[in-house]
Amino acid sequence: MRLACFEHRGRTGLAAVVADEIVDLTGIDGGWTLRDAITGCRNPVLPREARKIPVDKVRLLPPLISEGRNFWVGANYRTLRNIHDGTTPGGNHPSLFQRTAQSLVGHGGSIERPRTSRQLDYEGEIVIVIGKGGRHIAEADALDHIAGLTIANDGSVRDYMDHGRNVTAGKNFDASGAIGPWIVTCDELDPRRDLTIETRVNGELRQSDNTANLRFSFAQLIAYISSFTCLLPGDMIATGSPQGAGGGPFGATPPRWLEPGDLIEIQVTGIGTLRNHVVVEGALPGGGDADSVEVRIEGERGS
Repeated sequence: MRLACFEHRGRTGLAAVVADEIVDLTGIDGGWTLRDAITGCRNPVLPREARKIPVDKVRLLPPLISEGRNFWVGANYRTLRNIHDGTTPGGNHPSLFQRTAQSLVGHGGSIERPRTSRQLDYEGEIVIVIGKGGRHIAEADALDHIAGLTIANDGSVRDYMDHGRNVTAGKNFDASGAIGPWIVTCDELDPRRDLTIETRVNGELRQSDNTANLRFSFAQLIAYISSFTCLLPGDMIATGSPQGAGGGPFGATPPRWLEPGDLIEIQVTGIGTLRNHVVVEGALPGGGDADSVEVRIEGERGS
């Protein structure tokens, strides 16, 4: 099942995405939230008489980002340049940081290049959504705690990432990244399979890799994070970005920063494509501008 948060005519709700329509789940069984839908890794039963709306008539919102915590993993593909040559230490444990809800827009929302920097970069990532919480989760059991997967653009302002000893400032500009378009639950997409991720800017392939090349697997990340905090339903783990960003230690030389008008498309096997345009900060209040956005449903090749 594909679960999404949406806005339509000033009203927000929860929906299942079926073909080119959303099935409105808002209010069923006394009122479901997206966290309800993924808690315990179970899906709601689609009501027969639910309201259906064409997907291209709604605005898709970031799933869950304001309801759970989010953990972001850096330098997590073995194929990254410099990981093994000694210039960038890989480390024996995952490198983690967090982002604010305000730093992420949904599918079709506008990513903002800040007024204070021109070094806005893209980073395509696969995101784990936790459905069953726990502390000290064994690696062998970890995948049973996944409710589903989604896609993120870990938008980065590179010069601000160098202002201190951590990356917090450069990772948390308002509307600098994106997440969505929906969560695909494990009954439809097995997190054990190898997943391909590709990032395109204006149609040009910039990033391409496979989860078989992760340094720390989905299961290892869940086990590690749950060793220091109790994971809760709705928490998300962004699992790292491949080689090919516009700049930074694993990016293009010379850098290729994002410009207003650029289209970023991040595609993951079995999930679909997250699409966002770039604008200058302040051009569109709140990082979004439309009552409706284009949403295309892809089959397995474009998934």
